Amino acid sequence: MHSDTLEAEFVKAVGLQQAGRFAEAAEIYLRVAAARLTVNVAVNLGACFHEIGERERALQYLGLAVRERPNETKLRRILAAAYGEAGLIDRAEEQLRAALAIDPADGLAEIALGGLYLSVGRYAEGWPLMAARARLHPDVVPPVSLGAPEWTGQALEGKSMLVWVEQGFGDQIQMARFARDLKGRGAARVTLGCRPALAHLFSTLPGADAIVPIATGATVAVETHDLWSRYFSLPGALGVTLETLPAAPYLAAPADRRARWAGFGGPARVGLVWEASPTGFNAANKGLPPDQAQRLLDAGAVSLQPQDSGAADFADTAAMIETLDLVISIDTSVAHLAGAMGKPCWTLTPYVHCDWRWLRDRADSPWYPSMRLYRQTRPRDWSETVDQVLSDLGSAGLRAS
Repeated sequence: MHSDTLEAEFVKAVGLQQAGRFAEAAEIYLRVAAARLTVNVAVNLGACFHEIGERERALQYLGLAVRERPNETKLRRILAAAYGEAGLIDRAEEQLRAALAIDPADGLAEIALGGLYLSVGRYAEGWPLMAARARLHPDVVPPVSLGAPEWTGQALEGKSMLVWVEQGFGDQIQMARFARDLKGRGAARVTLGCRPALAHLFSTLPGADAIVPIATGATVAVETHDLWSRYFSLPGALGVTLETLPAAPYLAAPADRRARWAGFGGPARVGLVWEASPTGFNAANKGLPPDQAQRLLDAGAVSLQPQDSGAADFADTAAMIETLDLVISIDTSVAHLAGAMGKPCWTLTPYVHCDWRWLRDRADSPWYPSMRLYRQTRPRDWSETVDQVLSDLGSAGLRAS
């Protein structure tokens, strides 16, 4: 292949990779690699294989790239991610520690190592490393300007505490449980900032004295507090481990919404969520394709997707969930909501980039005792997972056909 043609093919593959068309990009990179395998080709090829769940081939090419450029922290981070996906935790940790030895200020390596530790339940080591998120991602972890110190675990007796908004709906739902712990440590007043869609739901939260709704990108004035924190900083400051994780239900539908949605679903006893926000983490891998979602709808499930259900906010969704026996959801905010309410929830987790919070190689979640995890068995193929869900629905007497 002529060098001009190789360059044109490489550029085409890069465009496909940037568009998320990883399998197509990998095919072109393979042709280029057969003619001339450079480090850049190896990195991009390995990254594409990583994104489509071809774990052994990802490790092959990314390992080659790191051997050629051992001092590039970015390459070590990518290789560590591939090792982590393959379940090779020690090797992933080795690569991330090597990256931090090269550049101790590499915040992306810190977050990756923190996520790795959290995924295997090493919470005491993982939580502190996640602090790097604030300086790296101010778009989703907004800065706080209060003129008061950040809470890092100091005495709370008689103090007022502000917990400020960050990240997505599911993240805030998951961590809102700790308001009760703050009160248990003696906090006189606990205020939670949250997105407006969560505000009415969070009015049912034990331990929360006040809720401050704040829209994305907005600025609000908040009354003076003695201390402040963020949602994802709470478990580290509280010293939370898998053994001490508070897991009792902590959210419920507000009374006014229960009346509004009392007849939701009709005879349906199972709710279904199969689409994630297209801008959320790992949306391409988390969602069910329409044909697989339809199999569950045909079995009697009712849609909890907002565009179908008519929910205006999470208080509405909570009221709908209370009318059901079971929620089936992909890894999205509704799964967190059902778990936080203590409602039985079967959560479908993806083969590629399964989030740290679902841990590894287990079908239960210590965060939500009412939850059962169904792990996708093959990349880009949900059929076997849905087969199992349908079988279990039949065994539980919840399948309509």
